[in-house]
Amino acid sequence: MDRLIPAVIGLLVGLAALSSCVFVVNERNYAVVFALGEIKEVIDEPGLYFKLPPPFQNVQQFDKRILTIDSADSERVQTSEKKNLLIDSFIKWRISNPRTYYVTFGGNERAAQERLQAVIRDAMNASINRRTVNDVTSKERDKIMQEIRTNTAAAAKLLGVEIVDVRLKRVDFVPEISESVYRRMEAERKRVANEQRSIGAAESEKIRADADRQREVVLAEAYRKAQQIKGEGDAKASAVYAQAFGQDRDFYRFYKSLEAYRGSFGSKADVLVVDPSSEFFKFMKSPAAN
Repeated sequence: MDRLIPAVIGLLVGLAALSSCVFVVNERNYAVVFALGEIKEVIDEPGLYFKLPPPFQNVQQFDKRILTIDSADSERVQTSEKKNLLIDSFIKWRISNPRTYYVTFGGNERAAQERLQAVIRDAMNASINRRTVNDVTSKERDKIMQEIRTNTAAAAKLLGVEIVDVRLKRVDFVPEISESVYRRMEAERKRVANEQRSIGAAESEKIRADADRQREVVLAEAYRKAQQIKGEGDAKASAVYAQAFGQDRDFYRFYKSLEAYRGSFGSKADVLVVDPSSEFFKFMKSPAAN
């Protein structure tokens, strides 16, 4: 029993020493092996690896995945029109060179984020300072983001990192000028609305005038045709009358007199004051009168 205890202790010590000499690198991390404080090796392939026990060698691992820096506060940037904008952005980045990254930041991810934010801020100012508000908010927004990535690529490489993407999430005016901008936009919309109303009213008057003109033309044309038809009818009637008069003048005079009687005595209440011996009553006195 006395011999077993030292053997167990020795075994435990051996296992502890062995475990301090073995480490695992997964696919999400880089491993940097230090020998007495200096970088000896950078491992970027997953697997099981061996090293000397501390303090001769130790290992520090860094995330090789794409990381995100989401700005908590909006950046105040001025455009070429001297107007201040508040811009929210986020940055996608990753460690590309673990050795340079460690030498630059000592493995401190917070320090790396602050440095990258400063680099992006300078590039953003340079890109936006020479553009208008309209360019930043709509026309050249994608171009600005691409320009920021291009202009910061070299600086990021010197830090041992790679900037994968930069996005402008929100672009807004600072509070002190937002109200005036909204009032100006409102006035512009009202001006456009009034202009459209004026155009509509003018078009309405034009359509109404054209409709009235067409109505007058149609009525005039209808009246002309009616008068023409009426004239043709009167002419035919006159021709018939003339023909009838030519065939038997006495009968014609007799027929016209009957029409005159019918027109004069259309109602029992009609009263006619005339000399009974006048020519008007000759056919009433004698149907055979000459």
